[in-house]
Amino acid sequence: MSFSQLLRKAVDPIWEASFHHPFVRELGEGTLDLSCFRYYVLQDSYYLSHFAKVQALGAAKAPDLETTARMAHHAQNTQQAELALHEKFAKQLGITEAEKTSFIPAPTAYAYTSHLYRAAYEGHLGDIIAAILPCYWLYYEIGERLKDCKPEEPIYQEWIAAYGSEWFRQLVEEQINRLDAIAESVTDTDRKRMEQHFIISSQYEYSFWEMAYRLETWPIQRKETTENASI
Repeated sequence: MSFSQLLRKAVDPIWEASFHHPFVRELGEGTLDLSCFRYYVLQDSYYLSHFAKVQALGAAKAPDLETTARMAHHAQNTQQAELALHEKFAKQLGITEAEKTSFIPAPTAYAYTSHLYRAAYEGHLGDIIAAILPCYWLYYEIGERLKDCKPEEPIYQEWIAAYGSEWFRQLVEEQINRLDAIAESVTDTDRKRMEQHFIISSQYEYSFWEMAYRLETWPIQRKETTENASI
């Protein structure tokens, strides 16, 4: 069994919980409240902007130029494909520039991206791939599970189509193969650490659905500044 297969087996209960989370299930059915998806788009745009930077850090830490180029290509894809899709959703959902400017990430979005940065700055390329791979791989599996769903909401149809697409499958498989190749050349200690990154990211993926579905906020709300307070 390959390293990636062992990881997939280890997180199966977590991923099953994601597959059956009401956010994912209702998105496929077309019954998900658009306010939840709108919130998700704001938070995920923040997440992906940092995800791309972590991919770029992977490019910088790559041991050869070919891998550097491929990791940079993945960062570019995040910007050109996923973030562009979110920008389109933002317009369709009426998300204003003012909302984007004043945006503050929810606790889960902030914690998840912080986890990615920690893996990237403290580890090597294998740590980075292990930490970011659940986002690729889980979304692809969700796209595959939902690909026959026909929600009436066009935005949900487009989201499903993006993550169940052939181009996305190729990106996922490339990173899986890259992780397996790295795992063959590192120590047992490295592999154990990479496994922990993968598991923690899988937990955060579940928490991300929960965050969006519950419209998560910080427990103590800040006061408005004098400039923003109503008179």
